[in-house]
Amino acid sequence: MPVTDITTDAEALTMSLTADFAAPADRLWRAFTDPRQLERFWGPPGWPATFTAFDFTVGGRADYRMTSPRGEASRGGWEFLRIDAPSSFEVLDSFLGEDGAPMEGFPSMRMVFTFEQTDAGSRLRNVTYFDSLEALEQTVAMGAVEGSRMAMDQLDAVLQDLRDYAEGKGTRTEILDDQHVRITRLIDGPRDLVWRAHHEPELLKKWLLGPDGWQMVECEVGDTYRYVWQQGDDESTRFGFEGETVLSEPTRRAVTTEQMIGMPGPSTLNDLQLYEEDGATLLTLLIEYPDKETRDMILATGMTDGMEASYARLEGALV
Repeated sequence: MPVTDITTDAEALTMSLTADFAAPADRLWRAFTDPRQLERFWGPPGWPATFTAFDFTVGGRADYRMTSPRGEASRGGWEFLRIDAPSSFEVLDSFLGEDGAPMEGFPSMRMVFTFEQTDAGSRLRNVTYFDSLEALEQTVAMGAVEGSRMAMDQLDAVLQDLRDYAEGKGTRTEILDDQHVRITRLIDGPRDLVWRAHHEPELLKKWLLGPDGWQMVECEVGDTYRYVWQQGDDESTRFGFEGETVLSEPTRRAVTTEQMIGMPGPSTLNDLQLYEEDGATLLTLLIEYPDKETRDMILATGMTDGMEASYARLEGALV
């Protein structure tokens, strides 16, 4: 993990983050000064950022919103106070309301980003300055420390060429916490086709099959969905999942609930995000489980291997 230290100082009224990366400092600078690259990591997992304005000049503004899997939005904005390319910039960071104005009762903070070359690559130093101890404590209570760590830990995927980062590595499963698992897989094909393959029944039936020998016998998609599989001609092996669409942002993001048909209990929340670079698409699936026990039970079924078999077919279906 790139973050090596996050500390708060009640006397200096600061929160400081340090992170090391294998990429050179000028590459790290570009990641923080290009809104399309910022969108890939600025929000923590499950709350990706969308920058609606980005005027990278002294006195200019950058406005963004972070959207949860259930559609809640948290808005923020930067006013650029100083820019010393390519080593440092400083912003006034504020919480924004729907009207784009700073929200009453929420602190504004001065943030300094510094990018240093190291023997191994580069180092990010981010120091946030608060006007009061109350503002510092309020921000920490809102999850700023862990949120910052999780956001910065996504940067490795941005700093590398996408194919170098993920090609040939298959389906990867990361346990983020007791309730969240992140699945990543590079698909050799454009994003619009990968999106269609997740939403068109004739394509879904070609690849969403799991291990060899299974077939999809029911496939309904829309605001709600229902998938049913069986092994060969044996109807006694039938099982399936159903759910509903919570959030849809074609061809970038789709959030759905998922529950095994006929099984009582809470559903999982599946947050699918697609990013394209050089004709390949990075598929990221963030799964939220109701509890650790459910998470462990599902992972123990060999879920990752089954998903890899399906994703390998997906690439073939896009040819």
